[in-house]
Amino acid sequence: MKSKKVVITGGPSTGKTVIIKELETIGYNCFHEIIRDMTLEAKKNGNPGSLVSNPLAFVPDPFAFNKKILSERMAQYNKSVNIKEPIIFFDRGIPDVLAYMDYFNQSYDQEFEAVCEDNRYDKVIILPPWKEIYVSDNERLESFEEAIEIFDHLKQTYERYNYDPILVPNGTVAERISIILNAVNE
Repeated sequence: MKSKKVVITGGPSTGKTVIIKELETIGYNCFHEIIRDMTLEAKKNGNPGSLVSNPLAFVPDPFAFNKKILSERMAQYNKSVNIKEPIIFFDRGIPDVLAYMDYFNQSYDQEFEAVCEDNRYDKVIILPPWKEIYVSDNERLESFEEAIEIFDHLKQTYERYNYDPILVPNGTVAERISIILNAVNE
């Protein structure tokens, strides 16, 4: 059985993690976001007094930091290949790395592009910015306006890799999960 690989993405504070946790609670196999722990660690090792929206400000080598994120997302993807479940959900996908690099005007080489081209997801779900639930914290540093710009970069990046992201409107967790499951099962 080949599992459907489904990415749930969107800008910061759009409800991705809550949806992933609920999908996991109801029995779906889910891979969690990796960047929050990496950002917190980078802040601890960098200059925690300089609050900026770019977590790369806390790392000595931004390219290496992004390469590690790419590697961790690839590890999740590779692990999913051996899971025998009908649907597997990912809190962010491999192309998210490039979308964020584009947002922060960072260059990347063909290796980053090839990883996105060679490791495909079956569906991409994208959650729009939602001001009423937006919160920044120790690992989510962006303003709401920056979250809107990141959303645009994410959508454009997935479209660049020939995905047709499914936009899930704001609503309750149950409503959003219902829309996601209907889209995935079409």
